[in-house]
Amino acid sequence: MNLRKLTFKGGVHPPEFKEFAEKKSIEILPLPESVVIPVQQHIGAPAEPVVEVGDEVKVGDVVCEAKGFVSVPSHASVSGKVIKIEKRPHPVGGKVLSIVIESDGEDQKSSSITPNENYFDLDIEEMKKNISAAGLAGMGGAAFPSHVKLSPPADKKIDTFILNGAECEPYLTADHRLMLEHPKEIIEGVQLVMKILGCKNGYIAIEKNKPDAISLMKKSVQETGANLKVVGLNVKYPQGAEKQLIKAITNREIPAGGLPMDVACLVHNVGTALGIYEAVSTNKPLYERVVTVTGKGIKEQKNVLARIGTPFQNLIDFCGGLTENAVKIVNGGPMMGIAQFSLEVPVTKGTSGILALTEKETQARTPGPCISCCHCVDVCPMKLMPNDLAKFIEYERYDEAHKLGVLDCIECGSCSFICPSKIRHVHLFKYGKLEVSKMLKAQNS
Repeated sequence: MNLRKLTFKGGVHPPEFKEFAEKKSIEILPLPESVVIPVQQHIGAPAEPVVEVGDEVKVGDVVCEAKGFVSVPSHASVSGKVIKIEKRPHPVGGKVLSIVIESDGEDQKSSSITPNENYFDLDIEEMKKNISAAGLAGMGGAAFPSHVKLSPPADKKIDTFILNGAECEPYLTADHRLMLEHPKEIIEGVQLVMKILGCKNGYIAIEKNKPDAISLMKKSVQETGANLKVVGLNVKYPQGAEKQLIKAITNREIPAGGLPMDVACLVHNVGTALGIYEAVSTNKPLYERVVTVTGKGIKEQKNVLARIGTPFQNLIDFCGGLTENAVKIVNGGPMMGIAQFSLEVPVTKGTSGILALTEKETQARTPGPCISCCHCVDVCPMKLMPNDLAKFIEYERYDEAHKLGVLDCIECGSCSFICPSKIRHVHLFKYGKLEVSKMLKAQNS
């Protein structure tokens, strides 16, 4: 393989700050007194509550069912009693209908969680059924229902699967730790995916700033006899984005508005692969996940295994609390994360990190006029023209922004990071995409 092709055009090199937590083994968070389970933790239709106030539940019991194919159920993450069903703050913004469960402290598991010794021999449809029932959604942050990805149309044959172990977002180390602590289970998950898809080409893609993970995954592939190639990728952001990862590994380019299956590829995150293994081998639902709690505003950075629905405050307290100069909490990383207004928001299926930033790190960036340096054009991994897009959106010329491909923006933040004028491109593009969607809906109505 030509190493010069293991990259993509554009991208930036923000400070990594991985050293805060990359050497910290995963710690199990104590059971919370209560959890808040939002019905919307995934792309697609919200799930629908199937429990009522007063109901007793066990860990793994379904509390809300999928509503449609592009949807997933959610499960109780503690045993106890449903005490409220109401709208609660959500880490991606706004308030979402949520199921509040008061823990009884006994952590009783659902009887449906049972090991299956012959899980690899299950029928493919049975495997997909288990994955769907487990409520799996992309754990890298996108939260796209996993069973939908594994069910491409008949005319979209997948020949290449890529396990995304890049974890290119600064600060975050959850996937890194999973590869170091659960390599064989992750590889089992990859093999299950490849069996479901019927594809022969399998890659485990890891950025070269994780040499220990690359070495261990190579060793585990040899020990398991899996037909997989472990690939060390050049360190560049956003290397872990699907389209950029596929370009780096296969040199295939997804067309504008297209999906990985359009170039016969499929990508899953490390955590998702582990979840697939657990769902198929033990019928374990997605009721817990690893979260990196990090940043200069945290007293002790850690990688924490937390139950879905646990308030952010619990994880922060487990890490010694905030420093005196901490002023901002982010759900995710600094490039694509979302600032929080409350520490009572819950961990969701897509919560990969909780980042605490200090006052010095968050000093106001006053935007200036565009100086036409075109640095944003140079670094855009989607080959867009952020400078022109920003101007069109600022002047409400949404038709022009649409023609220039604003809907293809992956909101990686590379343009904002590199801009000498401190223009808030991503803020403008999020707003512009919303307005373009409204415009297109009105035109089609």
